[in-house]
Amino acid sequence: MTMQSQIESQSPSPAHAQPGLAPAPKLPTSGWLVAVLLLAIFAGVLAYGILGRLRASATLRTETDTLAVPVVSVVTPKRSAPTQEIVLPGNVQPFITSPIFSRTNGYLKAWYFDIGARVKKGQLLAEIETPEVDQQLLQSRSNLATADANLKLAEITMNRYQGLLKTHAVAQQDVDNTVGAYNANKAIVEANQANVKQLETLQSFEKIYAPFDGVITVRNTDIGDLINSGSNGNLKTDLFHISQPDVLRVYVSVPEEYSQLAKTGLTAMLTLAEFPGKEFPGKLVRTAEAISSATRTLTVEVDVTNPTGELLSGSYAQVHFKLPGKVSTFIIPVDALLFRAEGLRIAAVKNGKAELLQVTPGHDFGETIEIVSGLKGNEEIIVNPPDSIVQGEQVQIAPQTSNAGTP
Repeated sequence: MTMQSQIESQSPSPAHAQPGLAPAPKLPTSGWLVAVLLLAIFAGVLAYGILGRLRASATLRTETDTLAVPVVSVVTPKRSAPTQEIVLPGNVQPFITSPIFSRTNGYLKAWYFDIGARVKKGQLLAEIETPEVDQQLLQSRSNLATADANLKLAEITMNRYQGLLKTHAVAQQDVDNTVGAYNANKAIVEANQANVKQLETLQSFEKIYAPFDGVITVRNTDIGDLINSGSNGNLKTDLFHISQPDVLRVYVSVPEEYSQLAKTGLTAMLTLAEFPGKEFPGKLVRTAEAISSATRTLTVEVDVTNPTGELLSGSYAQVHFKLPGKVSTFIIPVDALLFRAEGLRIAAVKNGKAELLQVTPGHDFGETIEIVSGLKGNEEIIVNPPDSIVQGEQVQIAPQTSNAGTP
C-alpha cells in the first residue's frame, strides 16, 4: 500500500453521513429567545401605530361631524309699539293743474308771461293771429247784411200785398207768395247771424286767458309759431301749463295691511330732503276706497297748505303717519331675511333644527324691518343664515345672542 492510501485508511469517516449533504448546525437556546423578543417588539410597535391611526381617524370624524353643524346667532323678534309711526314716500302735486291749448288755427302774435310767473284768473297770456278766420268773419257779416236787406224788402212787399188784399186788388195767392218769401229771408238772416256768432267766437280764441289763479310752469311756444287747434285731426300743442300751488295734493300708496287704519282726517307730517329738520303738516282728506291689484296698496290723498309757495309741485316727500290702535307686528334685523323662489322666508331654531317660516314684510326701517304676519314673537330667529340652509337642518346656537334693534 502506498503512503496516500494508508493516510486515507487512517482518517475517520462519519458512519451516518449521507454523501452530498452537510451536517445541520445546532443553535443555542438563547438565540431563540432573542428572535421571539424582537418579533414581539415589532408586533407591538405595529399594533400601536395602527391603533393610533384608528384613534386619529375617529377623532377627525368626530370633529368633522361637529364642524358640519353650523353655529348660528339668534335673536328674538321685538313687538312694535301699539301706536306706531310709518313713513311712506309721497308724490307732491298741485291742487289744480291744466295745459292751455288753442281753439283756433293761426300764428302766435305775442305772449306775455313766462315760466314762474304768477297770473290771475282772466289775465291775458298770449295772442294769436288768425287771418283766415278774420276774412271768413268779414264775408259772413257781408252775407248777413245782404240777408237783412232782402228781409226788409220781403217785409215791405208782404205788408203792401196784405193791404191790397183788403181792396181785392191782388189775389190771395200773390199775398201767400210774399209771406213765404218773407219767412224764407228771415230764416236766411238767422242762419247768417249764427254763422257770424260762430266766427266771432273763433276770433275771440285769438286771445288766451288764464282759467284760474296760478303759476306758469311750462311755455311751449314763441312768437311766429304755427298754432294748430287740432280740430282737423292734426297734432295739437299745449301753449302753457298752469298750476295752482296754494294747496298741494300729496298722493301716498299705503300698504294693504295699514289700509283699515288710513282713515279720513288722519294727520300727517311731510319731510323733504331740501328742508332738513323741518316738517310740514297735512291732513288725509280722501282715499281711493279700493286696493290696487297691481301694487296691493291703497292710494290716499294728503292736502298740505302752501300759501308762500315754499313747497314745489312734483317734489318727492316722506309722509309720516301715526297710526292709531294696536297692530300685531314685530321688528327683526333685515339680515335675517331669506329670499327664496317660493317667497320671503326667515330661519328659526326649534329643537336644534332649522325651521323656515313664511313671513309678510311691512315697513323697511333700514337695519331692521317690520314683519306683519308669520311670527308669534317667541321664535329664535337666525341672524345672517347661510343661503344653503334647508328645513330640518341641524344647527347649533352660539353662546352669545343679541336682541333685534328698534327702528
